[in-house]
Amino acid sequence: MTQYAAIMLAAGIGVPILAALNAALGRLIGSPNAAAVILFAIAFVASALALLVLGGGDAFAKLAGAPKHLLLGGVLIAFYVLSITHVAPHFGVGNAVFFVLLGQLISTAAIDHFGLFGAQVTPLTLMRAGGIAVMALGVAITQLA
Repeated sequence: MTQYAAIMLAAGIGVPILAALNAALGRLIGSPNAAAVILFAIAFVASALALLVLGGGDAFAKLAGAPKHLLLGGVLIAFYVLSITHVAPHFGVGNAVFFVLLGQLISTAAIDHFGLFGAQVTPLTLMRAGGIAVMALGVAITQLA
């Protein structure tokens, strides 16, 4: 479990860095959309290399039988990258990521509570809702200071 926590902590650290870097690239080259395409091209190459090194290419054979709604993750990541690349230079990276985190807290609670998309069911108890509220408040306080 510790390695999973460390990996996700690193991913969380990377989100605002990604936002700042891609927003800066979009400003520099004069096109947030082009910056997003460049980011996705590099991400594709990095993902393909991971597939080659770690294996799992046989999974593509199962893709035809997968429910099509599971592919919406690609649309959601594109929306995130395009929106953060457009918004961060005008709204600030901290403000943009604050609202991303707030959205994550809300959607995570719903996904866990209802077990959406095959997730483990974790009911939204009063204690858990309070914890989420405290987390949201803590993130909000960091933006007010």
